Amino acid sequence: TSSSQLISSYPPLLRAPQTPISDHRLTEEDDDSESHPLPVIDFQRTTSQEIGKACREWGMFRLINHQVPEDLHRQLHRVAAEIFNLSFEEKDGFPTTPVLYFWGSPAISMAGNANKTEPPFKNKLKLLEGFDVPLRGIARFHYQDPMLESFRCLLDEYGAHQTRLAESIFKAMAEDLNIPETKSSSYLSPATATLRVYRYLRRQTAGEKLGIPAHTDSSVISILHQDQVGGLQVSRNDKWFDVEPVEDTLIVNLGDMMQGISNDEYVSVKHRVKLNEENERISIGYFVFPAEHAVIESSNYRPFTFSEFHDSKESELKKLGFKIGL
Repeated sequence: TSSSQLISSYPPLLRAPQTPISDHRLTEEDDDSESHPLPVIDFQRTTSQEIGKACREWGMFRLINHQVPEDLHRQLHRVAAEIFNLSFEEKDGFPTTPVLYFWGSPAISMAGNANKTEPPFKNKLKLLEGFDVPLRGIARFHYQDPMLESFRCLLDEYGAHQTRLAESIFKAMAEDLNIPETKSSSYLSPATATLRVYRYLRRQTAGEKLGIPAHTDSSVISILHQDQVGGLQVSRNDKWFDVEPVEDTLIVNLGDMMQGISNDEYVSVKHRVKLNEENERISIGYFVFPAEHAVIESSNYRPFTFSEFHDSKESELKKLGFKIGL
């Protein structure tokens, strides 16, 4: 892909010159991250106690021997790269079901606010674009376009693998936390599962260093596959650590819902993504939530449903541009 073709694939408002985003710059102190090996969980040999230890200490771990075919990862990343390299106008003209294109913000409700000039969002655009893919019903949909149809089929297959992993991991967590099955069965609902395929653009100015600023996920469990560009960082004990890409591994992290379910025994881990000056970065995230009306009960929180939490989060995003969380 030539440089001019690449630039034409970027959303127009994300092309250089880009106004630096002052409130999300990294300070020199923040930028002093270090590498630290995450806990490694062997999916074929792990115990609920081992998973529980990683969830308490880090809220994130690296999964090996997960039985997701590496060839599937390669195909999915290849087709995603081909689609991202299409012109912005083509991507923006795609049907919005079942694969929704977004840009400028990881929050779907805010994506597209790029076209508005009023604060606070105009100067808080992130150098990213992506596809939001609710997995429910994706198997029943078919595209006429061969590239989009190939993308849909790969996403459908990949989502089935991720749901298999999420259910097994959550079962081990519930066992470690002594959550009865009568409750845990509604705390993780595969019907809510969503894939997000992100492309982080190249860093274009001295000021803009973050593709996504520090945040926690709202999910029960998130499962990430990243390419070899790197940039993911996780916070632990007020320090930032690089999560290095390692081939044929997945990164599992806990979200706000899992912290609530565990009564704060487990950590909804704060993480962020640094931009790369030379390369775009593609990552594929799987996010799964409780059933919409499942009541989450733990002594540290008043009883609440995911639906209530989601509505509160959306309200915070609209008013503040970020979520407050639990």
